[in-house]
Amino acid sequence: MSKLSQLSLRMRNRGQRLASESFGRTPVKLHNREPLISFSFDDYPRSALHVGGTVLEEAGVRGTYYVALSLMDTEIPAGPAFTLDDLLATVERGHELGCHTYAHCHAWSTDARTFEASVIENACVLQRHLPGRKFTSLSYPIAWPRPGTKRRVLGHVHCCRGGGETFNCGTVDAAHLQASFLEKHQHELDWVKRLIDASVQARGWLVLATHDVGNAPTRLGCETTFFKSVVRHAVASGAKVLSVGEAWAFSQREAK
Repeated sequence: MSKLSQLSLRMRNRGQRLASESFGRTPVKLHNREPLISFSFDDYPRSALHVGGTVLEEAGVRGTYYVALSLMDTEIPAGPAFTLDDLLATVERGHELGCHTYAHCHAWSTDARTFEASVIENACVLQRHLPGRKFTSLSYPIAWPRPGTKRRVLGHVHCCRGGGETFNCGTVDAAHLQASFLEKHQHELDWVKRLIDASVQARGWLVLATHDVGNAPTRLGCETTFFKSVVRHAVASGAKVLSVGEAWAFSQREAK
């Protein structure tokens, strides 16, 4: 790719991010009196549960697994995807299932109506596999969401998560919560620890995200030892470590 093409791509991405952050917002105040931390996994490769989930459970906490149910039993860029048995085990082991659209829709390239239809389809398929189970949070696949998409999908879940590399504090956009992707900081454990400490000091809500976890992770995931160190620091930080849905409910319940 030429330098001109790279510059054009960066400018386009910057414009999409600005539009996504600025429009279609649903401002909601977080009322938590205690700092919160959540761990989440996008696309749900099997290792996210069998390695990452085990690490969380050994620390006494649980995470959120964002599933696009069309990916079940397939090979995805982050490794082998979840199976039906994995879905059942996720719930039985106390973790949360979150929505990632049924078709793993590109959050910017997909028009808002199609994206919403895929959110609805994902919920319907979940009901077939796990009757009575509902998604309460959503993660946008691949890219920043369109403003129109943000307005539509919030009617189906309580909150939606994107990226942003920071924590949530004060008044937030319920349609686009901030998160930090651990794979971007694979060799920056001190940076991640400082982010955790800053969020705790601000009594914020930090959502940490990744895909696969293992000794030889893909470019989308993180190494097991690194993940264990992050979980250990999060648990020791004094924050309440909750799934995304639980943290959202806690931040709103505290207002009552």
